[in-house]
Amino acid sequence: MNESFTDSTLFQHFDLLVAQYGYGLVGVVVMLESMGLPLPAESLLIATAIYCATTHKIQISFVVIAAIIGAIMGDNFGYLIGHHYGYPLLNKHGKKVGLTPKRLELGRFIFRKYGGKVIFFGRFVAFLRTFVALLAGASHMAWHSFLFYNALGGIAWAGGYSLGAYYLGKEIVKISGPLGIFIGVCVVIGIGFSIFFLKRNEARLSQEMEDEMMREKAK
Repeated sequence: MNESFTDSTLFQHFDLLVAQYGYGLVGVVVMLESMGLPLPAESLLIATAIYCATTHKIQISFVVIAAIIGAIMGDNFGYLIGHHYGYPLLNKHGKKVGLTPKRLELGRFIFRKYGGKVIFFGRFVAFLRTFVALLAGASHMAWHSFLFYNALGGIAWAGGYSLGAYYLGKEIVKISGPLGIFIGVCVVIGIGFSIFFLKRNEARLSQEMEDEMMREKAK
């Protein structure tokens, strides 16, 4: 199948989907990811913000609001699930949504070491964003503390990513020729380095957890 035809078809489907359900789609996908489902909420948020900048068919302000509401609601649902069913549920069914035993132990280690701060900063780390609410509930973190950090993280994440992508999209649209291509390549490289950094950081934290567990066993 012709690649340009496939890309055009995918764009048409995306255009139709976002034009009709944009705000609801963003809110629901962000909410479900925040509850613990491995969905591409961040990619959808960035793509929708760029769509706003290039087509003006939907408003970026409502995209931001939908993402913030979805993030806060999803995290609270995830917290309640973790609080009521705890680690036995996560141990039994976590693998189905990507929460492997190693990641579960890593999450517990991060909570012991960083406390409530991980709720805020976890919003910007791929695997933590998906599972941090479940882990907070399972760890019986105080709900008022969780809600505070959750709201701050949701606002910063949704506002930062969507507005950043929106204004970047507006600037790229103004640029044509080699400079536009160069900026596009730089953006792709930057995303690649970000993914690489997050993977390395997860590996480093996993190693720290294993070292600390070994020290505790040696005592």
